[in-house]
Amino acid sequence: MEQRKDTRAARPARSTSRKALRLLTAVVLPAILGLVSAPDAALSAANAGGSSAGAGAVLPLGVQESFEGQWLIDFEEREDGRVQLTLRYRNEKDAKGSSDGWNWNSSFPIDPAQLHGLSRETAMSAAGTNARFQLKRDAGTLDCEGWFRQGSGSGHFRFSPNPAFAAELKRQGIGEPTDRQLFSLAVADLGFAFMDELRAQGYERPNLDGLVRMAHHGVRLDYLRGLKSFGYQVKTIDALVRMRDHGVTLGFIQELRDFGITNLTAEELVRTRDHGVSASFIKELKAEGYDPTQLEGLIRLRDHGVSVSFIKELREEGYRSLPLEQLVRMRDHGVTTSFIRDLKALGYTNLSVEELVRMRDHGVTASFVRRVKDERGTAPPVDELIRIKNRGGSY
Repeated sequence: MEQRKDTRAARPARSTSRKALRLLTAVVLPAILGLVSAPDAALSAANAGGSSAGAGAVLPLGVQESFEGQWLIDFEEREDGRVQLTLRYRNEKDAKGSSDGWNWNSSFPIDPAQLHGLSRETAMSAAGTNARFQLKRDAGTLDCEGWFRQGSGSGHFRFSPNPAFAAELKRQGIGEPTDRQLFSLAVADLGFAFMDELRAQGYERPNLDGLVRMAHHGVRLDYLRGLKSFGYQVKTIDALVRMRDHGVTLGFIQELRDFGITNLTAEELVRTRDHGVSASFIKELKAEGYDPTQLEGLIRLRDHGVSVSFIKELREEGYRSLPLEQLVRMRDHGVTTSFIRDLKALGYTNLSVEELVRMRDHGVTASFVRRVKDERGTAPPVDELIRIKNRGGSY
């Protein structure tokens, strides 16, 4: 037993020696050879040793988290003259499987004039060429380098945070941002103009977490201004984030406006989007003669599975311009067009919606009606069919 204890005691020493050797290999030797800078080498060694560069992680003194990633640009012609920029960042988990792994991807249109140092001639090079340019934001700058050919480009970027912006956020009482938070704000372009717009529209002043939350959920300056132009001032950051999360885009709001649906609350916009009341659905209903401004009715149709194809099939069977509530009632009670056609084949034509619903509710099927007719040699009225069924008729 004593020998086993001595063996265990020796293991930490060997582990320590190996860790020291790794540190020597990862930091000292490359630094001597000039292969990596000292801060980068120290960061690599910290990651190799199991430390995480995220929240709660401790980096070596003087070393900051590095934000480097990939960019993609497509100069495909757009009506507004902007180009599509995609930024990708991946912070791998460390060797011990830390949960700090952060994968991030953002794609958005941007005015080419904001890509400082990149000309259209460079981007559209037929033979292909190297390119270097900057995307400058209040929160920091993305230095980009890579390759362009015939309007398509890709490469790598490195983010440099702006300490002056960080100091201003702290001075205003919003908070003291980390470099990671500044990176998020820079990519989303949430800077002084964004905060000024929030203030001008009467929104609550965000704290740092709220500001970063808007950046992560797609609340941008153009979204704020677009809402204002449509007459929407939702007032709270939570409402803004909720609208974006549920797909309430400016384009969606414009589509509703085109059909006369305006002045909705933030919650009504979210409900409309969540329940699938799309522009195409509204357009098709309007073509069937329904008023698209009956928003609650449209939501009920979608909730109860009333499709436009169902409405068209009913019209072909002679049920035209039914009130929305009757459409919902028929769908809820299982009145299908095949049920209607089967009854017609048995001589039951021009039945009311209420008669069809009652027959379905009482289990009066087409096969039951056929058996009753064969037995009696005649077609009983609907009420009689229901009484026979309720008495336990064995037809």
